[in-house]
Amino acid sequence: MLLHVKTVVLFQHLDFRKHMNADTITTEWQPPEVIEKYLSGGMCGYDREGSPIWWDVIGPVDPKGLFLSASKQDFIKSKIRDCEILQKECELQSERLGRHVEAITMIYDCDGLGLKHLWKPAIETYGEILTMFEDNYPEGLKRLFVIKAPKLFPVAYNLIKHFLSEITRNKIVILGANWQEVLLNYIDPEQLPAAYGGKLTDPDGDPRCRNKIHYAGPVPASYFVRESVKVDYEHCLTVSRGSSQQLEYEILFPGCVLRWQFSSDGADIGFGVFMKGKMGQRQNAAQMQEVVPSQRYNTHLVPEDGSLTCSEPGIYVLRFDNTYSIFQSKRISFTVEVLLPGQSQSLKKRIGAESGASNQSHTETDPTSPH
Repeated sequence: MLLHVKTVVLFQHLDFRKHMNADTITTEWQPPEVIEKYLSGGMCGYDREGSPIWWDVIGPVDPKGLFLSASKQDFIKSKIRDCEILQKECELQSERLGRHVEAITMIYDCDGLGLKHLWKPAIETYGEILTMFEDNYPEGLKRLFVIKAPKLFPVAYNLIKHFLSEITRNKIVILGANWQEVLLNYIDPEQLPAAYGGKLTDPDGDPRCRNKIHYAGPVPASYFVRESVKVDYEHCLTVSRGSSQQLEYEILFPGCVLRWQFSSDGADIGFGVFMKGKMGQRQNAAQMQEVVPSQRYNTHLVPEDGSLTCSEPGIYVLRFDNTYSIFQSKRISFTVEVLLPGQSQSLKKRIGAESGASNQSHTETDPTSPH
């Protein structure tokens, strides 16, 4: 039985390599210019055991700009290309050192990790990339250091951890304030960029080693090839003319993130986020505390997405406002999620928690508007 499973896995891997042209992807395929310029990361230095080091600099990356400028397939192929480059470098290192080098060290610089990085289409694609990595390069990672992790990191980790095997999760080490000291235990100062506590620089003296590590930034609109990314919504509702609809979410823990995406049929819709004191207690907008100011969005043209870090527990209300429309009802397609803060009390502890939200919805009608 075990032999059969291994045979199936082998054939699936060979089929993957054939389908993605993995054997020639480093020489015969070139990523789109926008990915080369605005997707961060790069190979720079070797750890004390001779393994190549791959850096990912998360903060400056513009997920939405990238997805408006390139296809999901381009992102997946670019990551396959990176894996193949690193495999070849491991083979070269094995020849140079006269011993077997088969895995890499990765360093995730999470400085600047923000809500923009939790954009659902980007997370879903990243999940596909992680699944591809687990299925086809499972032994390629030796360890992964996470440095400069902000408070939002446990939320982000919760979104992707189920794509990772237990073996991979156990290779992730989340470092604290002494991250430079820890990195130097594993990496010689001459192989660690000066910006990260080592002595390595580019030939021109750049301490960030930007000749090897790409530092991304906002993607210029001139690269955009589409106005929006197709989204599959989970729910629909109709907001009658002259009225509004409210969705209530009870947030039990500070640090939870509310994330929403929605579009409307035919015309614009108002949207805002509020807080109130009691679940199911019907209040109009003026009676609630405004958290995200209500405004009208042209979501019949371009879908809207956003998120909010909930600094305190309470009842959060997402309000779709159509009170200004005398004649037209609006049909809204939407997805709303509560992302949990989790826990990060130890270096390799799994980050998770029970669900921290429940929701209800009801209609609020403006008595001054006709129905």
